[in-house]
Amino acid sequence: MTNRAWILLTALPGTRAYGRLRTKGFLDAMSNDVGPVGRALLALEAIQAAPGITGARLAGRLGVTDRAARRYVAVLREAGIPVESASGPYGGYRIGRGARIPPLMFSTPEALGLVMAVLQGWHGSVEADHPAATALAKILRVLPAATAEAAEAMRHVRAQNPNDMAAMPDAELTATITRACENRQRIHLTYRTGNRMLLEPWGVVVRHGRWYLLGWLPKADARRVLRLDRIIAIETTDESCTPPDDLDPVREVEDHLADGWTYPVEVRIDAPVAKVAPCIPRILGRLDASGEHSCTLRGSTDELTWYAEQLARIPAPFTVLASPEIRAAVGALGKRLARAGDAAIGKDPGRS
Repeated sequence: MTNRAWILLTALPGTRAYGRLRTKGFLDAMSNDVGPVGRALLALEAIQAAPGITGARLAGRLGVTDRAARRYVAVLREAGIPVESASGPYGGYRIGRGARIPPLMFSTPEALGLVMAVLQGWHGSVEADHPAATALAKILRVLPAATAEAAEAMRHVRAQNPNDMAAMPDAELTATITRACENRQRIHLTYRTGNRMLLEPWGVVVRHGRWYLLGWLPKADARRVLRLDRIIAIETTDESCTPPDDLDPVREVEDHLADGWTYPVEVRIDAPVAKVAPCIPRILGRLDASGEHSCTLRGSTDELTWYAEQLARIPAPFTVLASPEIRAAVGALGKRLARAGDAAIGKDPGRS
């Protein structure tokens, strides 16, 4: 059973309403559209969370009458859940001994895939007090040691605004890479092109739905950013490596993604760096001060229209110095916005 992960779900077997249960706080903000099965499950959650809960408190948590609360307790008992009750000032409901909660079984790839799916759409810290983060932590606590180690390493991947779908890398291969980053081990990897290389892995970053490996290539004496979905094989070594102390994996990857595209970009902005830096994503390029009241943005792109739209968000006057293609894209965007403005005020776009 070394390759299987067992997770116990406290819900009635065969029901769809379990998905309505997320956190204890949901009980306090429960809407009126929850059906009978959903309320029975909420009753189960409330009793488990507060053993000895009184009928009045249970009714209040469910937003129903005392009689209706007793009816939902009866539903749980009919389903085989041993809900015990005691009368008197210290009485209440609790789950009795012998309760059998149905297990849900995940294979190791499924468990790792679940972690990756959460990170794919994650926008915050995995340590945050958020339902998705706490649910992920609960799953990891009940995984077998071998699976939990890989999943825990993947949980600390830096996920930044992954807001579009892209090719997902192999889950177990990704887990091996993230463990190598955590353990600071050199790796041999084979790329889809057939190239095999020795790399010092520094970190894994998720950016706009794509998974990137940041590392150092000793043979080239240079940093490299590789797409995980293009890696087809990996072997760890006994050789150790040490990433830079001041390493910022997200910044390194974004700086890399801003370089090397078809059209170079150079934009002079008539405002200090401190004013415009919060409005310019690092993926657009590097922002350097060129004077006390001006700065210069240098980058590159393959998506001219998209880049022009990003420049339009800059809250200061700017001049496109390079290249001709990006200047044309900015001009076309300006004309399009002008036509939209003329149409909004009823002006004939064909007249000046």
